[in-house]
Amino acid sequence: MFLFCGQYALTSTDQKTFFSGLPSYLSGCVPFPWLASFFPIWENLFWIAFPVPVGMEKVELLAPCRNWQSLKAAEKYADAVYFGTHVLNLRQQADNFDIQELQEVTNYCHDRDLEVYLTVNAIIYDNEIQVLRETLEAASDAGIDAAILHDLAAIQVAREIGIPFHISTQANVSNTLSAQFYQDLGATRVILARELSLEMIKAVAGGLSTTGVEIFVHGAMCTSISGRCYLSLDCMDSDTFSGNRGRCVQPCRRRWRVIDEENNEFLYNGKMFLNTKDLCMIEYIPELFMTGARSFKIEGRMRDPHYVEVVTRCYREAMDSYQEGTYTKDKIANWLDQLSKVFNRGFTTGFFFQRPTEKDVEHDIRGNVSKFRMIEVGYVNDFFSKKKVVKIILTNGSLKLGNEIFFKGRGSTTYFHQEITSMRIHGKDVTETPVATSKNHVLVSIKVKERVKENDRVFIFTNETYENFKAGKDRTKRYNLY
Repeated sequence: MFLFCGQYALTSTDQKTFFSGLPSYLSGCVPFPWLASFFPIWENLFWIAFPVPVGMEKVELLAPCRNWQSLKAAEKYADAVYFGTHVLNLRQQADNFDIQELQEVTNYCHDRDLEVYLTVNAIIYDNEIQVLRETLEAASDAGIDAAILHDLAAIQVAREIGIPFHISTQANVSNTLSAQFYQDLGATRVILARELSLEMIKAVAGGLSTTGVEIFVHGAMCTSISGRCYLSLDCMDSDTFSGNRGRCVQPCRRRWRVIDEENNEFLYNGKMFLNTKDLCMIEYIPELFMTGARSFKIEGRMRDPHYVEVVTRCYREAMDSYQEGTYTKDKIANWLDQLSKVFNRGFTTGFFFQRPTEKDVEHDIRGNVSKFRMIEVGYVNDFFSKKKVVKIILTNGSLKLGNEIFFKGRGSTTYFHQEITSMRIHGKDVTETPVATSKNHVLVSIKVKERVKENDRVFIFTNETYENFKAGKDRTKRYNLY
């Protein structure tokens, strides 16, 4: 099977040089100059056909989960999920799961054909060995498919217990010999350092016989080598806030003044020169498949469930489209549009094609560059299961027919969203509600497709606040950005 996914206009003398210079992961690509006859406007148009290997080993899509809501957001699209408990993982500021929930989470995932990976990838100290052992034993008893580890003590305990383990990107595996070392220790997978090119990934994957390779394809990039950074610890003067202990305060995302010992200041004009953009490889799915990696990983255990859902869905569609031979530029544009609306710092391809440069850093905006936000508009007052009707108390803004409305649990596992198709106020159908404020609430009834619980929070996802602000209107004051 071949997939036409690239379009180039080169002179005929350049074509031979171009194809002879293609990297090895594109070996087998074939030019089709005769296609130019269908496009007379471009005399020298030809297409590149990426071969889709028949019978190739399935490539896993791995999604992040910070809580039950994120798990529900990912379950329709991911092949596997990864998460942490409240100890020894590098996202201690995420909600995380209780260790007592591991069995329930594992059963929930396995019932939906999802693999389950537990992150235990922090640096381990002597006084934590017992906690480490208890955590891995609980994971093994629950049937967790693998633990994601970094510290050699964690690897040793996992070997003793007999739980499968993956090597975290914190181990900075950057070459075949290192990967083979962990393969000999019994690792079933190595999560490669983010600082590798496509060619380097392919070389490592090709040098392993029993251990698979996992690579990050989307999400935050650390300015340090695979996250092994001590800047947060130094700035806070406490290992409590070490990035290697899961509590990084992200000083790299701030503006800095750089002054040397002679009081000379390097002028950066207020730019954030360490604030890396987010990795996004949705445009290069064929190239990723050619590396031989067995798992494509999405970063985002600190992100909102809507982020997890959108990103996982886009990559699911992209991977399936590639394998089905329907991966097109129009689809890529649509996926990029969706990804640009959820949290992002701008996009980069990281180290996959070349070493990052200044253009791969977001100099001006510290956080989310998207103009879309989750706006909390109210909460669930009551739910009538037979009629599938929810009563919502609006406290902020208004709703109208056609809005996409989100329900998120407040101390519950609720997460779903749907279009508003009908609304009633005081028993009468309405197309739009009055504007609610913190002092003047509005009670509205809406038909829903799933069960909700009292006090579940209600949101809309919109860029309206920004548009109104630009238009000089005052409505932005009633919104609380989430």
